[in-house]
Amino acid sequence: MQYKVSTVEEMFQLGFSFGESCNGLGMVALIGTMGAGKTHFSKGFASGLGIQEEVTSPTFSLVQEYRSGRVPLFHFDWHRIKTMNEILDFGWDEYSDEGILLVEWADLFPQLWLDHLTIITINILGNQRIVDINKH
Repeated sequence: MQYKVSTVEEMFQLGFSFGESCNGLGMVALIGTMGAGKTHFSKGFASGLGIQEEVTSPTFSLVQEYRSGRVPLFHFDWHRIKTMNEILDFGWDEYSDEGILLVEWADLFPQLWLDHLTIITINILGNQRIVDINKH
């Protein structure tokens, strides 16, 4: 499905709606350039899962864990990762059995994508964001 988003609030709401509809385990791959809105979508997504904590980008910590919602959420950011082994050494496989893996910059290591996967691509077009959501 494709959506046109014009504001930060709309991006949050799109993430919220998507989070509300998610159940179970799987991976959400967020793809988009710097400033596309991946973190705003992530904040809405977490809120849609019922997570009350403040959601921040895990750029410097690799992962933020949120367990207060109806499904545990593990928010990853692969932007600064140089090799796939860094992710594997961090315990990637263990996270996939516990909750939803929401990964910003997921296109950097597609070989780690899980079978239960939703790819969300955000493209900037002028003042709008074009958001494509594809479940696999």
